[in-house]
Amino acid sequence: MKYLDTYILMEIAGGNKKFTKYIDEEFIISHETLAEFIWVLLRDKGEEIADKWGDKLKGYSKEAALYILIKAMKLRYKHKKQGFSFFDCVGYIFAREMNIPFVTEDKEFKEMKGVEFIQG
Repeated sequence: MKYLDTYILMEIAGGNKKFTKYIDEEFIISHETLAEFIWVLLRDKGEEIADKWGDKLKGYSKEAALYILIKAMKLRYKHKKQGFSFFDCVGYIFAREMNIPFVTEDKEFKEMKGVEFIQG
């Protein structure tokens, strides 16, 4: 199992063959990541596409516990100079707590433990 960040989901939704393999593997996302993904789709592709993907992914989305959110904010604070986003920090900590890879193209996470970095 792997945790997919919003960038990876956007590449999948866009049909990028380099990323579509992840949709066929076992994966999970947090409600926060799904919400961010829906926002980006609404902004860039419209409500119909956002609804389609929201319906498709909601079964893979799980609630991030409060302790994960708190740990994520501590991580974000610790790395404030790198500009980590709220959503990426939640996803990273969620994945670390589950002991699964955090799949991202976000260069700030490249050297961090437990990251499967995808070069875009």
